[in-house]
Amino acid sequence: MSRQSTSGKSRAAANHYHPQLPQRERRQPGARALPQRWVHWLIPLVIALLTFAAFLPALHNEFVNWDDDKNLLDNSRYRGLGWTQLRWMWTASHMGHWIPLTWMTFGLDYLLWGLNPIGYHLTNLLLHAANAVVFYFVARRILSLARPGPVDRGQASLALPAAFAALLFALHPLRVESVAWATERRDVLSGLFYLLTLLAYLRACERGERSRRWYWGSVGLFVCALLSKSIAVSLPVVLLILDVYPLRRLGGARGCWGEETRRVYIEKIPFVMLAAAASAMAFRALTVNNMQPLDQLSVLGRLAVSAYGLSFYLWKMVVPVNLSPLYMLPATLNPWGAPFILSYGMIVAITALALALRRRWPGLLAVWLAYVLILLPVLGIFQNGPQVAADRYTYLAGRGWAILAGAGLLSRWRATRFLIPGSAVCVLLALGVLTWNQAQVWHDSEKLWTHALAIDPQSHVAQANWGAALARQGKLAEAIVHYQQALRIEPDYADAHYSWGAALADQGRLAEAIERYRQALQIKPAYADAHYTWGNALAQQGKLAEAIEHYWQALQNEPDHADAHSNWGAALAQQGKLAEAIEHYQQALQNEPDHADAHSNWGAALAQQGKPDEAIEHYRQALRSRPDHAPLHNNWGVALLHQGKVAEAIEHFQQALKISPDFADAHTNWGVALTRQGHRAEADEHYQQALRLRLAGPSNTKSKP
Repeated sequence: MSRQSTSGKSRAAANHYHPQLPQRERRQPGARALPQRWVHWLIPLVIALLTFAAFLPALHNEFVNWDDDKNLLDNSRYRGLGWTQLRWMWTASHMGHWIPLTWMTFGLDYLLWGLNPIGYHLTNLLLHAANAVVFYFVARRILSLARPGPVDRGQASLALPAAFAALLFALHPLRVESVAWATERRDVLSGLFYLLTLLAYLRACERGERSRRWYWGSVGLFVCALLSKSIAVSLPVVLLILDVYPLRRLGGARGCWGEETRRVYIEKIPFVMLAAAASAMAFRALTVNNMQPLDQLSVLGRLAVSAYGLSFYLWKMVVPVNLSPLYMLPATLNPWGAPFILSYGMIVAITALALALRRRWPGLLAVWLAYVLILLPVLGIFQNGPQVAADRYTYLAGRGWAILAGAGLLSRWRATRFLIPGSAVCVLLALGVLTWNQAQVWHDSEKLWTHALAIDPQSHVAQANWGAALARQGKLAEAIVHYQQALRIEPDYADAHYSWGAALADQGRLAEAIERYRQALQIKPAYADAHYTWGNALAQQGKLAEAIEHYWQALQNEPDHADAHSNWGAALAQQGKLAEAIEHYQQALQNEPDHADAHSNWGAALAQQGKPDEAIEHYRQALRSRPDHAPLHNNWGVALLHQGKVAEAIEHFQQALKISPDFADAHTNWGVALTRQGHRAEADEHYQQALRLRLAGPSNTKSKP
């Protein structure tokens, strides 16, 4: 009995034992709790504000002709969140990417901002600031798991190193391309869901048997990441790396195979299946659009480019200067050249070091493996586009190194009182200044490509894109100089021939333009746009049958080419084949429901058929997409004249001339309307003005009444 009584007293004592806190902490528990609460909310707020401040110049940026034009300015199919737009977003692989969730955010931007670039850049910046905050919580949790021995995850000693890691990631100039470039919304959006997936997964592992909601939440967030950009497919392997270290659910005493570890592998099945499906979609889109064939880049060349990319990104993380929107893939690639030999050596050295220190510093091996696997889909093995590397590819891959830097700061925090924290602040300040300057590089197309050429004067793509930026401003002669320079660097550059031809056509030099299109097609036979613009040149020359042949060729190579259908219809309408023409307008609008020219041409065909009411409905729909298109107002006015609505017609002629003061046809039609009202003197003034404009030169906006 006495033994049992003694045992019971022991257990009771043990159950009521509380460790003694230091005297200072026991006296003021409330005073300590308050700062902890402030730290919990203040640090994320500071991270968000500093991130936002570093990228403020991006809010003044315009859209650039580095895919912004093809994705946002010249693409009407994403504009809105109606059924038509949503169907396109969820089925299209536009420019080699299947990113429905990203397109939905662009659709929302359009509803809020129209085509004002500030709204698109603001959304990118807010998403990046959110990334920085979520990354802070992820880094803090990983640092607490990696720290040896029991640790209170709420203590401030973890908050500052985690904040350093978050700011090191968020303020680094390598992030500028993903944030300041409107098209790269997919990076910041997928990155945010990627981080949220990690956070939910870590929380699920922490809660053990009560983790089902967090686990399935992480699966759902992973779906969102994949729908934003397929680069997130690496996440299942990253989760396994986390299971080994710092979660320690695999490896060590547990081993990698056995009863205890089976559940760890089973819970990855949904992630792997989702990643496999997304990879299949991405690979299909890539091969159809951008992936280079083996005859252009061999297997050995792909491995060399992959090795170069791995070392290049590490170097730019340490020395983030001379950043460019385009690091050109060499025209002639020698896998045994000095840059590639150095890359092989760096990769072997880092791998050897990580393996040698795997027991002492397991975080290094974990970060290195995650870095390689995250970058794998965008390395040279799956070469996509003309670049050998791209800053945007570090948006996910750079985070592991930032956490490792935070861990280093944590381990050395007490080494000196001011040196280590002071050095960390100086590093972040320097990165912030570099980011501020780099964000301004993306202000407009001309500034972007002058910067790219200052870094690499032999970039034929940069020369051609600078020319395209000048052409968009109407500086055709200057644009042609840059196209010629691009072709001196790379004579077989089909895009430069095509763009040169388009500039010549805008100058009215149609025969010379056709020769450029012919050159482009000799280099790139399946070049749909070259066939399309060649057809346009022939149509302007009155060679309608030949023009139709080129529109047909364009559609053979690109069946969804709405412009080719619309202009084919216009050629048929000039031949008097209105019913056939309308079929092509319908096809154009099926491919692109907001195609303004197809609506306008269809309206003109209906007007010729004596159906002004139906014609006006198409003009109205066309003006929704192109409110400042003078010929549409002019044609609407003509349709109103046919209905006898003279006063309303005059309003549209006035609007056409407000948009385009040199529009001769609008003056003529206004004169017709005034004549019908009996105002012959005023009508004569408009006829005379129209005659003066026609004698001065052809109008850029002709339309027959």
